[in-house]
Amino acid sequence: MLELPEVATLHLLVTVAETGSLRQAAGLHGISQPAVSQRLRGLERRLGLRLLERSTVGSTLTPAGAAVVDWARPVLEASRELALGVAALRAEQAGQLRLAASMTVAEYLVPGWLARLHAAEPDLDVALRVGNSEQVAAMVRDRRADLGFVEGTSVPTGLRSRTVGADELLVVVAPGHRWSRRAAGVRPDELAAARLVLREEGSGTRDVFVRRLAAAGHRVHAGLELGSTTAIKAAVMAGEGPGVLSALAVGAELADGRLVAVTVRDLRFERRFRAVWLPGRDPSGPAARLLATATRSPGRRPRRAPTRRGA
Repeated sequence: MLELPEVATLHLLVTVAETGSLRQAAGLHGISQPAVSQRLRGLERRLGLRLLERSTVGSTLTPAGAAVVDWARPVLEASRELALGVAALRAEQAGQLRLAASMTVAEYLVPGWLARLHAAEPDLDVALRVGNSEQVAAMVRDRRADLGFVEGTSVPTGLRSRTVGADELLVVVAPGHRWSRRAAGVRPDELAAARLVLREEGSGTRDVFVRRLAAAGHRVHAGLELGSTTAIKAAVMAGEGPGVLSALAVGAELADGRLVAVTVRDLRFERRFRAVWLPGRDPSGPAARLLATATRSPGRRPRRAPTRRGA
């Protein structure tokens, strides 16, 4: 029975047919021209056929060579499909993980979780997408993410969840703001009436803040909406108005005096961080291991920062 040729050698033959040149085929395959010539002569001996007419101006297929090239093309396509399928299986077994996380979770919690997970699974590959909590929930529902992490007061519709941490939102101002010297803090109605710097709608941070004030009978006025924690911090420090941010996000600024936390009388803005996934598709493999890592992680509830006391 005829011994089948190697797929790589068939690929060389097809490339020579397409370029008409042993030299160009050699360059495309990253090998020397003599190596190409040697392998194709070996293929001719194995098949017992003359496949190429060689000349000083190039190489052309013989009729037999043209037939072999036509038969080789579907073989090469099938080999590519085989390689892609095997790669996908290997990637799944090696631990490919599609992860989505809200901005606060992604910036302040996910790196630590991944560091602990990678210590046990150094070959784990993670693709992380970042958005607000509403966007993360949509990624999980659309199966663009295996596991999501959101912040807020409730579980997103149509998803299962597990609490993995807690957080508190702080009202912060620039050191020169009139509230920075309010030893007794501000009333909820004063806060609601202020020109606030807030995250965009769909953000878990904004959702918690708005819901807590609404429960106290007040509607929020957003004077400026920004799409990131960094932008809000910069705007507040520039004097745009009071901002509402995670305590995780403002520790350094509170410590060095660039921001001042303001107490809101009789009101605190606590929230939970949740892992979310599709019903009927409980996390497995790398997703389950990351969820376990996040659940076991030490609590990250920050201590409430003191307000600046003044006259």
